[in-house]
Amino acid sequence: MGINVGKDYGAWKNVGGGFDDVPVKSALVTERKEKYNFSFSDAELVQINIPGIYIVYGDILFKQEQIYFRPTDDVPDMIKLRFTLSGGGTIFNQVNRQQYVFGSNQQNIIYMPQLDGTGEYDTKHSYRFFEVHFSKDKFLQLSENSTRALQILADYADRGRYAQLSEQNLPISWAMQNCINDILHCNYAEGLKRMLIESKCVELLVLQAEAFEQAITKKQPETLNSTYDRDCLYYARDYLIEHIHEPPSVAELAKLCGLNEFKLKQGFKGLFDNSIFGYLSDYRLNYARELLLEGTSIKSVAFMLGYSSVPHFSNAFRKKFAVTPGKLKR
Repeated sequence: MGINVGKDYGAWKNVGGGFDDVPVKSALVTERKEKYNFSFSDAELVQINIPGIYIVYGDILFKQEQIYFRPTDDVPDMIKLRFTLSGGGTIFNQVNRQQYVFGSNQQNIIYMPQLDGTGEYDTKHSYRFFEVHFSKDKFLQLSENSTRALQILADYADRGRYAQLSEQNLPISWAMQNCINDILHCNYAEGLKRMLIESKCVELLVLQAEAFEQAITKKQPETLNSTYDRDCLYYARDYLIEHIHEPPSVAELAKLCGLNEFKLKQGFKGLFDNSIFGYLSDYRLNYARELLLEGTSIKSVAFMLGYSSVPHFSNAFRKKFAVTPGKLKR
């Protein structure tokens, strides 16, 4: 059964599903990092405010599988760009009788003016998410004369109707991941920081709109015709990430996920727009960049991510980011 978050709800209601209750402050940029320890979860949050935009990034470990979210009257009207980086869960909103599912490496745009329902989460794996919340006025302004899908979403939001950009979540692209990293690791002074954060948030919106347009026009490869095949491919992707230190061969991965090698390679390319080991290489290097910016030593990062040597890691890093790991850390 679900639980009522009670007195801790006000401090926590932004996480896990994104509850748009943090007002946008008048300063150019306000940012805070906080840790929460509740009976139902432990969470670390980064929250950033600029006029018209609220950003929240979280890493949460749930202690209970079900959480009850009660409604609140102090929620600003905002549209959420949601990116589930790892982990996943499901929220059922009693208000509009809609179920929202979010899985690892998935993204969508959602307008949910009120929430009264239950969330179900995996208690065995950490849940990491990144959300950009646009004020309704700002989103309506940005969506004007844009794609048809964004205009429809904006029209629904303008009328207070629940909506999401796509019925099915879409994968997070590397361009989106890089935008998120640029926001989280921006070290500019306040004025320039606001400009960069706002531009990157708009870029994320553009990338999501573009991904949706491509999804509805792109012909899916035959290997993606069944739900079973897609599930196998997502399993293969998740297995690669979980075994980043010692990744399996294509033949081993095919056996593990239940597809033949041809279906695995062709389907992976079609679903994630990258080869199996191209995807793994990109993931490792983006993860390495995060670790370096957090202060982890170059040698430790190279060892943690399975590189044969520090020079091998440094060469791969320089080719992708046009900067050496040493210069990035300075």
